[in-house]
Amino acid sequence: MRTTLKRGYGRATALNGNGSGRGALPPDAFSPVTVYQQPEPPRRGPLRRVGTALGWVVVVLLMLAVGFGGGVYLWLHESVAAIGAHSRPVKDAERFLNIPLPGQPTIALVLGYDHRAGQGNAPSRSDSMMLLRADPHTDTISMLSLPRDLNVPIVCPGKDYGTQKINAAYAYCGPKGSLTTVKALTGLPINYLITVDFRGFKKVVNTLGGVWVDIDRRYLNTHGGSCYSCYATINIEPGYQRLTGGKALDFVRFRHTDSDFVRVARQQLFVQAMKEQFRSAFSPLKIPKLVGAVADNVEVGAGGGQHPSLSTVLSYARFIYELPPGHFFQARINGITGQYELSAPASDIQSAVHDFLTPDVKAVRDANTVALGGKVKASVPKPGQTTVVVLNGNGVPGSAAEAKSLLAQRGYRMRDVPQGRLANAPHNDFGYFHSKVYYDPRSRQARAAAGSLADQFAPAEPVPITPAIRRLENGAMLVVVVGKTFHNSLTPVEAKPVITHQPPHVVSNREATLGYLRDAQRKVPFELEVPNVIDSSSIPDPEMPIRVYTIQGNHKAVRLVFRTGGNAYWGVEETDWQDAPVFAERSFHRLLGGRPYDLYYHGQHLHMVVLHENGATYWVVNSLLDELSNETMLAIAKGLGPLNLPHGAKAPHGAKAQARRARKRSA
Repeated sequence: MRTTLKRGYGRATALNGNGSGRGALPPDAFSPVTVYQQPEPPRRGPLRRVGTALGWVVVVLLMLAVGFGGGVYLWLHESVAAIGAHSRPVKDAERFLNIPLPGQPTIALVLGYDHRAGQGNAPSRSDSMMLLRADPHTDTISMLSLPRDLNVPIVCPGKDYGTQKINAAYAYCGPKGSLTTVKALTGLPINYLITVDFRGFKKVVNTLGGVWVDIDRRYLNTHGGSCYSCYATINIEPGYQRLTGGKALDFVRFRHTDSDFVRVARQQLFVQAMKEQFRSAFSPLKIPKLVGAVADNVEVGAGGGQHPSLSTVLSYARFIYELPPGHFFQARINGITGQYELSAPASDIQSAVHDFLTPDVKAVRDANTVALGGKVKASVPKPGQTTVVVLNGNGVPGSAAEAKSLLAQRGYRMRDVPQGRLANAPHNDFGYFHSKVYYDPRSRQARAAAGSLADQFAPAEPVPITPAIRRLENGAMLVVVVGKTFHNSLTPVEAKPVITHQPPHVVSNREATLGYLRDAQRKVPFELEVPNVIDSSSIPDPEMPIRVYTIQGNHKAVRLVFRTGGNAYWGVEETDWQDAPVFAERSFHRLLGGRPYDLYYHGQHLHMVVLHENGATYWVVNSLLDELSNETMLAIAKGLGPLNLPHGAKAPHGAKAQARRARKRSA
C-alpha cells in the first residue's frame, strides 16, 4: 500500500515522537501538515464569568444534594428498620398480631411500661395501655384507653392467671400477655404493637421541644422517695404551658388524688395536645433527632412479622398531619366502679369498643347545631327503605339465614345473593370476628343506614364496600357479613339519644373572681375579662384559684381555676399570646352576640371556647372528662366581660338574664 507520508513522519513513539526512533525536525513547508490559526475567541465579560462560576456551583450543589439525599434516604431506612421488633418479647408477641391490609383501618396497641428504682429484678409493668385506630375511609383517629387497675381475665398463651388488674398481664407474660389479654377483652383485630419505656417517652418529648398542654389544676405530691411504695415528687401548676419530658411524665402518670379513670383522661388529653401541635413542632431539622429518639426507645411489632417500612411510616405521618379538625375521637368505658381495683360490665366495655370502631363526624356538627339553638334533620333511612343482603363470615351454618330472618322482622327489605352464588363472604376463611356492614361510600343515605345497622349487630363496623362484596350485593343498599360475635340475636333497637338543647347550668357570680382579677391586672399588659356567670355547682379552687405567669417569651397569662361539686376542674385562660398551638384544631367559628368565637370539640362535647378581642385571647376550657354541658360552656364564654364596668352598666350580653332563666327552668 502506498502512503503520502515520507519516511520518518507520522510514526510517533513514546520516546521521541517519530516513527524511526531517531530525532526528527518539526514538519517544514513540504510536510503534509499545515499549521494555521483560528480567529481569537472573544474575551468573556465579567457577567459571563460570574455565570459560569455560578453554573459550576449549582452543579456541585446538585451533586452534594443527590449524595446527601441518598445518604438521608438510606439513613431513614436504617432508622425505621431499627424501630421494628428486635427484642425476643416483642417478636414473640408479633405472632398474635393481625396482618394490616392496604387501604383499610388499622389498630395499634400502645404499651408504656415502667421499672421503678428499688425493684431489683422484678418484672416491669405496663403503666399505660391505649388503643389507636386510624381509618382512611372517614379520615379519623380513635383512642380507647384501658385503666391499668381494671380487673379483667388475664390471657397468656398456655397459662391461666384468672381475673386480675390488666397491667398484671405484662408482668406475667410481657408484651405478649398484654396483647392477648386486650384482644380477648375487646375482640379487636390488632395490627401493631408499640412499646415505649418512660425514659424513651421523656426523650421523645424533649426532642419535640416539649408539648403544650392545658393543665386543669394544681398537681402536687411531696411524698417522694425511691422505695417501692413511694412516688416521685410532683409539682405542676395550672394553666396552658409547655411540659418537657419529666413534667409530661408526671402529668400523665399522676393519680394521687383522683382515680385511674381520670388518669386515662389525662393521657388522652396529652396525646391530643401532641396532635394539635404536630404541624408547628415538626420541621426537617428535627427529623434526625426525633427519628433517633424514637429508634432508641420505641419498638414496633407488626402483623406478619414485617418490619415497618419507610413508606408505611411516612404514610401514617402524612395521615396525622393532614387529619381534619374535629376528626380525633376519644372513646371511654362507662360504668367503671371502684377506686384502687376497677371493674366495668362487659356491656359497657363492648359499647366503648363500638364507639371506638364507629366515630361519628356528623354527630359533632349536630351537637354544635343543637348547642347554638338549631335543629337537626333526621338522615337515617327507615328499615322499609333499606335493602340488605346477608353473608356468612363466621362459618356457623345457618348464621346468615338467621340474621336475614331477624332483620326482616324489623322491617328491612331483604334480598338474596345472585342466583348460583353461595351466601358466604368471599375470599374468607370464616375469620370475621366482628360483623361488618358494607355500604357505597358515594351515598350519604347508605353510610347513615350502615351506621344504624352496625349498632344492631354491635360490636360491628360499617365499612366501604369492596369489589368482591359488590359482586354479591344484587342491587342492595347494604351487605352484612355476620362475624363470630353474632349469636343469633340482634342488639335491642334503642333510639339513639336525641341531642336536645339544654338550659345552661350557670349562676351569676361576678364577685367570685373579681378581686383576684383586679390584683392580677396590675401584673399583665393586656385587658383582663371577668366571668360574669359560672357553672352553678362551681367555686374558685380553694388550693390555687388563680395563677399569673409568663407563658411564652414576654407574653403573660392568667389562669382561673374552678372546682365543681363532683371534684372536676374547669378554667378560664387569658393571655396576649395570639398563636398558641392549642388554636390549631378549631372545629367551628361562630359570631355570637356580635363577638367572634372559635369552638373546639372532643367528639360531641364542647371542650374549649376561644374569644379573640382587645389584642388578647380568652378561653373557657372544660374539665378532663368534659362534664360541663355544651350550653353551659357557651354561656360562660358569652358572659366574659370587662373587668371594670362603667357605673350603672350591666354585665354583657344578658349574662345575668341567662342565669335567671336557667334557675327558673331548673326550679
